[in-house]
Amino acid sequence: MQHLIRNTARDILVYLILTAATFLMLRTIAEHLTLRPDAGFLQFKQDYVHNPVWRTAFYTHVFTGIIALLAGFTQFSGYILREHRSLHRLMGKVYVFVVLFVNFPTGMLMAFYANGHWPTRLAFVILDSLWFWFTLKAFLEIRKGNIKAHKQFMIRSYALTFSAITLRTWKMILSGLLVINPDTLYMIDAWLGFVPNLLFAEWLVRRRRK
Repeated sequence: MQHLIRNTARDILVYLILTAATFLMLRTIAEHLTLRPDAGFLQFKQDYVHNPVWRTAFYTHVFTGIIALLAGFTQFSGYILREHRSLHRLMGKVYVFVVLFVNFPTGMLMAFYANGHWPTRLAFVILDSLWFWFTLKAFLEIRKGNIKAHKQFMIRSYALTFSAITLRTWKMILSGLLVINPDTLYMIDAWLGFVPNLLFAEWLVRRRRK
């Protein structure tokens, strides 16, 4: 009984987190649906917003981010895995495709134009590179039938997918608590957006090993 209650509480908590995350992503998407060059985040990118390559990468990255977030989340549902294995595989393929062939190249291009000088750019390059590697490894391991390794790399991959949410969350927290230069704020936010996620993922992987 206690095990059932604990699992139910965990599922409710995860559902609430995903709901909040989806809301934040949809709010970001809604800000840019007008395609105005000064909407939302773009007001800080006026040096690049008229570059068609950068602008295409930006909109592609923003509008497909929620696909990776939702598709990746389905991979951790025991119910879907047990009762709808074909759906699990389909959403897994969607997740891998969106990350490797859509979000990775667009994210890497944007990383080189990030605000906050080279520390910020370095953070996003590392984030994007690890995201690509963990997702690719998760795919390759399941192709070899190595389910345990597949799960471990999916945990790491999705932790970095979720950085799209933690990045925005930390930005709201820091801007509310500190009065600092926007570039400095963005530099701190870039590292806080994914490093704690990655540390939590490693803790979770090691905990499951034990």
